[in-house]
Amino acid sequence: MENEKLALSQEWDKTFSQSDMVYHKKITFHNRYGITLAADMYTPKDHGGPLPALAVAGPFGAVKEQASGLYAQTMAERGFLTIAFDPSYTGESGGEPRYVASPDINTEDFCAAVDFLSVQENVDPEKIGIIGICGWGGMALNAAAIDTRIKATVASTMYDMSRVTVNGYFDAMSEDDRYQLRVQLNQQRTQDYKNGSYALAGGLPEEAPEDAPFFVKDYVAYYKHRAYHKRSLNSNGGWNMTSSLSFLNMPLLSYTGEIRNAVLVIHGEKAHSCYFSRDAFKKLEGDNKELMIIPGAVHTDLYDSMDVIPFDKITEFFNEYLK
Repeated sequence: MENEKLALSQEWDKTFSQSDMVYHKKITFHNRYGITLAADMYTPKDHGGPLPALAVAGPFGAVKEQASGLYAQTMAERGFLTIAFDPSYTGESGGEPRYVASPDINTEDFCAAVDFLSVQENVDPEKIGIIGICGWGGMALNAAAIDTRIKATVASTMYDMSRVTVNGYFDAMSEDDRYQLRVQLNQQRTQDYKNGSYALAGGLPEEAPEDAPFFVKDYVAYYKHRAYHKRSLNSNGGWNMTSSLSFLNMPLLSYTGEIRNAVLVIHGEKAHSCYFSRDAFKKLEGDNKELMIIPGAVHTDLYDSMDVIPFDKITEFFNEYLK
């Protein structure tokens, strides 16, 4: 299968500074659904191959020029060949319609990244790990449950996107609430089909209202201000309105208890989302699993706060399990 020809920006348009310790280039690869994905590859300078490799994605609704690229570049500085990719239907990656997520296809995106890394001449195919941030933390655990080539997985500030869609935040939704959501989303399907296009949900406000929950203010500060990016759907018009439909009855994390390879789950103590990681960790089995709670940290601290993200711990973890 040939990769689709994508229009890739060649400028350094990241939300973080370029490192002089790594080589950077744009690459593409395809998944089993025929979608071509765009990625940034970061290769450490002064390191011979074959190298251990990492695929990085997230947060949910972000692009590779934001948090995932920061993680990828930082881990390349520490001796790993890394790729930060845009998931299907988002960023510079292919797939139509735009701005839709899928528990199946987005899990496959991680596995497709492993396909690509496994055949690179300067990568050791027995030393491949993945990092998922926010909603892609859940996708990463889901991928680790199905793909035995993934030798080690880090889930950072994780969301379980099925759980939050089905139950709402803090599991506050009732069955009646869920039914009304199905009615609303399916009415929107009819409208979209009639219009021949997919309406967007609208994304984040330009400024958070004074009475907004802290985590909304947290997201606005990140996506609309310090890490704004023109291709990030969270920075702009948001997902399409019916994007969450498939998450309503396709639960992620069903088989994470069967992951045999290593997992490190990281979350901020003060994050509204911390319960996702705590509960996901309870399902994991084996002495190669670890939960790390960062005192005082909130959700987006683990997106880009270099003094909070535990890169030393992440490096130590991958060095131990990708050897």
